[in-house]
Amino acid sequence: MSISLEKPSQRPNIPNFSSGPCAKRPGWSPAALEGALVGRSHRSKPGKDKLKEVIDLSKSILGIPENYRLGIVPGSDTGAVEMALWSLLGERGVDVLAWESFGKEWVTDITKQLKLEDTRVFEAGYGELPDLSKVDTDRDVIFTWNGTTSGVRVPNGDWISDDRKGLTICDATSAAFAMDLPWDKLDVVTWSWQKVLGGEGGHGMIALSPRAVARLESYKPAWPLPKIFRMSKGGKVIEGIFVGETINTPSMIAVEDALDGLRWAQSIGGLKGLIARSEANLAAIVEWQATSKWAGFLASSKETRSNTSICLAITAPEVAALAADQQAQFVKKFTSLLEKENVALDIASYRDAPPGLRIWGGATVETSDIKALLAWLDYAYATVSAQ
Repeated sequence: MSISLEKPSQRPNIPNFSSGPCAKRPGWSPAALEGALVGRSHRSKPGKDKLKEVIDLSKSILGIPENYRLGIVPGSDTGAVEMALWSLLGERGVDVLAWESFGKEWVTDITKQLKLEDTRVFEAGYGELPDLSKVDTDRDVIFTWNGTTSGVRVPNGDWISDDRKGLTICDATSAAFAMDLPWDKLDVVTWSWQKVLGGEGGHGMIALSPRAVARLESYKPAWPLPKIFRMSKGGKVIEGIFVGETINTPSMIAVEDALDGLRWAQSIGGLKGLIARSEANLAAIVEWQATSKWAGFLASSKETRSNTSICLAITAPEVAALAADQQAQFVKKFTSLLEKENVALDIASYRDAPPGLRIWGGATVETSDIKALLAWLDYAYATVSAQ
């Protein structure tokens, strides 16, 4: 099949396919922020009410069990994960999984910053998963549900024991609101507003199971904790964190934007509606890729393909045979062409990932825009290849 050098006639209405911050929900405008509590204290009653509403709506839409605590924390998803690692680890041995760049950051935290001696690291290359059957959930386990920079997700939680003795700490920032998380298998879950619901950066969310709370109240780490990491005091969990009394000052504009995204999620059918939109975006790319002569999924198995951070490799022999720096230059020309045409912004693979494309398929992206983009991908490949 030859690929046309003629520009496609249809363009995506919204060219934002970045994997974070992600596209705003359909129809969004700054008018959505008119109710923001600017100029008021986040500790005022209206301020705490707004923060509590974010927590309550998030729990409701995600189906988080009633006995789990959910709080808003500083530092985006990274801050939420760091808070969990520094507050909870050290009580027992740790298994940490990494198959892309953010998982590798948690390996660094555990082995080089916390320097926990009883640590086992399970790594896999981009596109693969570690052998989950080797993980011991009687130890604490740290993993990403969806590898944002590799487009590889764990297929399910069956590998996590129901009667585990350790805690499972799950970085779910590009999975929450797009994938059905098995909450009974997860003790700590973190995410940020800037992913599936298209919110603004800077704020993280952390959900704690009763088992995680029990650890907080019974175990004190050997190292000092910065104020913004402290979730317990005097052997008791700080309950205020989980009812809207955030540790540091949040942006009330970002809070309003988060509320707007959550209310939109409700309007399209909640979690089921969000998942359906993301899966439709992935399905459109799967159908296109099936006949593509030059593109393949980075994920080696279709069961592990992400429906949010959809990562593609350029598999055409003439490109795949190039040295890595030459492949990177090819991708740079490819994505620059699309950006110049204003049809796809920020779709180059993450800097540490193999050269390729990363297309955000979360629920705020319209499937019609994904479909319009695909013809442009073929055009860009043909154009750059001909140069």
